[in-house]
Amino acid sequence: MLSLHECDTYHNNLGVPMLSFVRTLSVSAFVLWSLIAVAQVREPENVLPASVLLPPAQFLSSYRLGAGDVVSIRVFGEDDLSIEKVRLTDGGSIFMPNLGELVVRGKTLGEVEKMVVEGLSGRILINPKISVSVDEYRPFFINGMVDKPGGYPFQPGLTIRKAASLAGGFKERASLNKLFVIRGDDPQQRQYKVELNTPIYPGDIVTVEESFF
Repeated sequence: MLSLHECDTYHNNLGVPMLSFVRTLSVSAFVLWSLIAVAQVREPENVLPASVLLPPAQFLSSYRLGAGDVVSIRVFGEDDLSIEKVRLTDGGSIFMPNLGELVVRGKTLGEVEKMVVEGLSGRILINPKISVSVDEYRPFFINGMVDKPGGYPFQPGLTIRKAASLAGGFKERASLNKLFVIRGDDPQQRQYKVELNTPIYPGDIVTVEESFF
């Protein structure tokens, strides 16, 4: 039988590891709670704003020209003032007879038409009739888990699904839940998560990530 002094010593010695265990458990619980709280307030993944997902016809009517696009500008009845299938320079400009270099990058076809009309009116023609068209759009790019990544000619009505088909289709380990796009006209080059039916536009960069499960 233990004496009173021995009992006190035994209980005191038992209390030291027990206290350490309780403290460790409390710290672990606090860390776990902190991780859960951080996960709950973590910023959501970028999702392409609905306002950017324009139907192809609506997008093309408001399409803004960029370097690499090929355009034709016809002045009716004045072939010597017209240009056919001219590619925009890296600076986004074209050269027109009697008008010189015109910077058209970032402008719609209607805005280019107005610019040419204003330039020709008065000193060259009284009432010029102008038409502006895009003969070839700058390419889009697709990389990641597709058979043939690279740049491809843009076609009106393209979606992520159709773009992947042009690139030879998705690879076996492609993740259809990890599809991303950087819009060609986005100066901040932000990457957004998209879906298979999301429209693709000239200059866009599509990334198909790998699935690990």
